[in-house]
Amino acid sequence: MPGFELFGDLERQEVHDVLDNGVLMRYGFDGMRKGHWKAKELETQLKATFNVNHAQLVSSGTAAVSVALASAGVGAGDEVIMPTFTFVASFEAVMMLGAIPVLVDIDETLTLDPKAVEAAMSPNTKAVMVVQMCGSMGHMDALRDICSKYDLIFIEDACQAIGGTYKGKALGSVADLGCFSFDFVKTITCGEGGAVITNNKEYYLNADHYSDHGHDHVGNDRGAETHPFLGYNYRISELNAAVGLAQIRRLPEFIALQKRNYTILRSALETIPEVRFREVPEGGEESYAFLNFFLPNLEIARNVSEAFKSNDIDACFHYYDNNWHYIRKWNHLKELKSLFPISEEVKEGLKYLKTKSFTQSDAIIGRNLSCLIKLSWTEEEAEARAQKMAKLIKHSLGV
Repeated sequence: MPGFELFGDLERQEVHDVLDNGVLMRYGFDGMRKGHWKAKELETQLKATFNVNHAQLVSSGTAAVSVALASAGVGAGDEVIMPTFTFVASFEAVMMLGAIPVLVDIDETLTLDPKAVEAAMSPNTKAVMVVQMCGSMGHMDALRDICSKYDLIFIEDACQAIGGTYKGKALGSVADLGCFSFDFVKTITCGEGGAVITNNKEYYLNADHYSDHGHDHVGNDRGAETHPFLGYNYRISELNAAVGLAQIRRLPEFIALQKRNYTILRSALETIPEVRFREVPEGGEESYAFLNFFLPNLEIARNVSEAFKSNDIDACFHYYDNNWHYIRKWNHLKELKSLFPISEEVKEGLKYLKTKSFTQSDAIIGRNLSCLIKLSWTEEEAEARAQKMAKLIKHSLGV
């Protein structure tokens, strides 16, 4: 991660095909295309790769989450339970629909604690969204059981976890709907792009129409298509899809490289008794996009983070002090700083953020460091990095 590190001839050829016929839009202009339909091809490849019945490409991971929720009927005043540790896009996608993000504590999987999810239930709860942060998963069976018990929609934001699996199923395909991001720093990149995958035909058709102004995509004349319901423009372009088409074919190659480099780093850190690793539920396998580990306390984690930065160990994140991925510094959400008026339903629904504390999440994120695994490292570079990281951690621990 990220896939742009290994751009090559396959990506160039797919982009050249699009430029050669000149059709950058994914719909229409059939006669000009010379048989090239990159978005359609990528959707077919996504279905095969993740063993699902339906895939809908959209313009971003944020769009994927919003389209998935809308396709399942989530809207004004509905509550969507989600973790305190995620990217800001997750709650943005919920709020775009007029729905209310209900943030709850994480556990050492670094995503939803099932006990916190059940405690947050209200008559307005409509969906539970697990966010597979940093390449791994939550307690999927427990979360699925909660959704079944309360008749809730189960959404999987797998934007950071493409290539991971749970009990033999690809992450993203476990819940009712799964969401991927293909932005510039993801394992599979389109530059910008995303996808919704599902086995539910109704949700798929809703996503297909909703993401293109409500077009029903029936027949071969775009101008004659009807609009069964309102929609918006979340389309991906053929250029973006072309890059993604090349990259998805390389996913096994990318995951193998991530696993190799992850394993080298983890093997070095496993020799340090004070280092513990994130919990991966039984039956799960990470995508190996990040190595996540815990140190004894917040102070030591901060010291190690600073030591890494000072010694050119880049892309190792201490999210406790990060304002993009953890709730502590989401002041724009807590204070509802918006360019336009926020609905009264959302204002009322988010009042809990004024007083709510997340001590369990603080304790977990405060001790966690998350290190990006690069595809471009040689084995020798990964080994040198691993030894340097271990040395710096031991120094901070005083051992």
